[in-house]
Amino acid sequence: MYTNHSKLSEFQYDKLGNDRSSVKHSLSNRLIYSMGKDPITATHRDWFHTTAYTVRERLIERWMETMRSYYQSDVKRVYYLSMEFLTGRLLSNALLNMGFYEECREALCDLELDIERIRELETDAALGNGGLGRLAACFLDSLATLSLPGYGYGIRYEYGMFTQRIENGNQVEHPDNWLRYGNPWEFPRPEVLFPVKFNGRVVQYKDEHGQVRFHWVDTEDVMAMAFDTPVPGYDTSTVNNMRLWSAKASRDFNLKYFNEGNYIKAVEEKNESENLSKVLYPDDTTEMGRELRLKQQYFFVCASLQDILRRMIKYHPDLDELPDRVAIQLNDTHPSIGIPELMRVLVDVHHLDWDRAWSITRRTFSYTNHTLMPEALETWPVRLFEEILPRHLQIIYEINFRFLEEVRHRFPGDVERLRRMSIVDEAGGRRLRMAHLAIVGSHHETAASAIHTDLMKKTIFADFDQFFPDKIINITNGVTPRRWLHQANPALSALITRRIGEKWVSDLSELENLVPLAGDPSFRKEFRDVKRGSKERLAEIIRMRLQLDVDPASLFDVQIKRIHEYKRQLLNVLHIITRYNRIREGRAKDPAPRTMIFGGKAAPGYAMAKLIIKLIHCVGDVVNNDPLVENRLKVVFIPDYNVSNAEKIIPACDLSEQISTAGTEASGTGNMKLALNGALTIGTLDGANIEMMDEVGRENIFIFGMTAGEVSALKAEGYHPWDIYNANAELRQTLDMISSGYFSPDAPDRFRPIFDALTGYGDTFMLLADYEAYIACQERVDALDQDQEEWSRRAVLNMARMGKFSSDRTIREYADRIWGVKPVMRKG
Repeated sequence: MYTNHSKLSEFQYDKLGNDRSSVKHSLSNRLIYSMGKDPITATHRDWFHTTAYTVRERLIERWMETMRSYYQSDVKRVYYLSMEFLTGRLLSNALLNMGFYEECREALCDLELDIERIRELETDAALGNGGLGRLAACFLDSLATLSLPGYGYGIRYEYGMFTQRIENGNQVEHPDNWLRYGNPWEFPRPEVLFPVKFNGRVVQYKDEHGQVRFHWVDTEDVMAMAFDTPVPGYDTSTVNNMRLWSAKASRDFNLKYFNEGNYIKAVEEKNESENLSKVLYPDDTTEMGRELRLKQQYFFVCASLQDILRRMIKYHPDLDELPDRVAIQLNDTHPSIGIPELMRVLVDVHHLDWDRAWSITRRTFSYTNHTLMPEALETWPVRLFEEILPRHLQIIYEINFRFLEEVRHRFPGDVERLRRMSIVDEAGGRRLRMAHLAIVGSHHETAASAIHTDLMKKTIFADFDQFFPDKIINITNGVTPRRWLHQANPALSALITRRIGEKWVSDLSELENLVPLAGDPSFRKEFRDVKRGSKERLAEIIRMRLQLDVDPASLFDVQIKRIHEYKRQLLNVLHIITRYNRIREGRAKDPAPRTMIFGGKAAPGYAMAKLIIKLIHCVGDVVNNDPLVENRLKVVFIPDYNVSNAEKIIPACDLSEQISTAGTEASGTGNMKLALNGALTIGTLDGANIEMMDEVGRENIFIFGMTAGEVSALKAEGYHPWDIYNANAELRQTLDMISSGYFSPDAPDRFRPIFDALTGYGDTFMLLADYEAYIACQERVDALDQDQEEWSRRAVLNMARMGKFSSDRTIREYADRIWGVKPVMRKG
């Protein structure tokens, strides 16, 4: 039990005020004493760091008090393990959550500085790629806002994934050196250092009691050093912690090699060790990339578990209490190696018997699944595990043996079931199924939406649902309204607050009070004015960055997400080409002008996704420069999609494209963010689109295409995209333009692989099957766009009915149903 030390009670420090004068005084002090500059020599970047330090020192007070309160209350804590935390910029978020944004803006203004210019100098933390990492960041925000004792654990990537640049229409990856100017928000903790072992061999022996024990020896060791970032909640004194691990060599320098003049060899070990935290998701199309990726996963999980156990054992040495003191959430399968790692620690280090250790482990972990596609479920070659984590492979084999014995007793003689449920996939080269390991080794598996839950139970995890009834449960994802409305869209946020008050920022269900205002012409007019302002700002960004003029009066049709075939950016392109042909040939039924906006990165090794990016640019080059089209259609690809770019695009969106093949998207959160900012959705009955439709009403969302059941049925009976191609003249014309080189006259066969994938190789994600319905749905969009009063009425209703999709609601459900943690309330 935590007790206050006398020296802490006597420790005195200045409490910092948040008023304008105090903030201004802090800014002056930080510029001089932290930056070593005066106002004459200070650059705007110096002022950014000065402002960040001014905010940070106020965060620190609350942060330390929060940490002490958790010890004093002796509460159960939740640890969120994730390979990604896509936090975005932190300055505005911290100021808004702590409630002194205006005071800071005014203090900077007194110093003749513009807060907008200063905050634009902050670099996005390159700690994630897409929805997985952004969801994790939303969850940390909600944990703090709800005063729940929660911690995030991940990797401090030095270069992140990559910076995307577009060169001649091609994605080109460049290092994302986000730490170039330092990170004012993090606190290095060189004293928090843990060894992480790799390779080596396992020695079996008997202890003094005759018990068989295992010792992992002759290992290659890397050190994990902690970097802490405070995470403030909104309108609360709670500030939680995100702890990220950086790889450090166990030996920095080999003096023998240095003295021999071999300077490269002298630091080789250091460089190899520290590569572990260099880059997010190394290209796993190579053997070296796969090895590095597996090492990354174990590296951060091993360090995190050592830290978690150290913290608990300090005050509660009885390991049987672990599930009552600690809840560990695995964000997808990346951290699932934590299950055999905890077993290794309990059995090999603390010498617990297997059954006792397994009970503790299963009651400690829970797992969130983020994919429905079998090919996307993570697996690892047994051979790779045997080389890098030999003891863990033994433990996984033992877990699998004991689990399959239980299955065999329940379903005697069912060999096929044993094969399907085994953690080890024996077909086509022996591989470890990490999702199976996560399910077997945790007390609950959560899905990200209602349809995701239903399909998991009926398809990829049907056997496990039958074996573990009630283990798979639905907790629909959500987004934080602080980041995605209050911060990203201050004009709309202010409009909402003027009409219904500010409670919605921490209780999104309050937006329901906007429903009557959807029928108020004056409110709709104010809403349209706010939207127009956002579109004008985005149009200026597009003009400055891409030298392309777009009309803010046009309908901004937006698809911003990771580039992947199942997300069907290609279906969007088919619509653009069809629309282009109709305009050129005079067949368009007086369509309203459209600006088609894309954003997203393709994985470096994903050739088809990169070809789709090239096609978008080539189609854009033709469409944007055709005098017959004029301003009726524009195509824009905004490079290097990240949180900060999303905050500029989302408020300007009129139409949100959520068009993945039904049954492929677990949830999606971009759909929620865009609707929350007053966009109408065009989408399939996939992921959270279904629940959004239930909330807003089918008449207020554009739904098209097959259901997940219809997709499965069509695949089962035999899907023939070539027949659809031949039967639909407009589709045939569109695809022929792609395949013939119309958009690539310099290389006529460049896009032939796309044509072949859609017609000759099975059209895996059924674009052609949904094409006609999609085009018809887009015509309904055009018709509604002619009536701006009705469009804005529906947009306001969409916004008003997004209350369910707050990450606060999601986290409350996790806290109550999965983790068993309670808020720790204290006076601010």
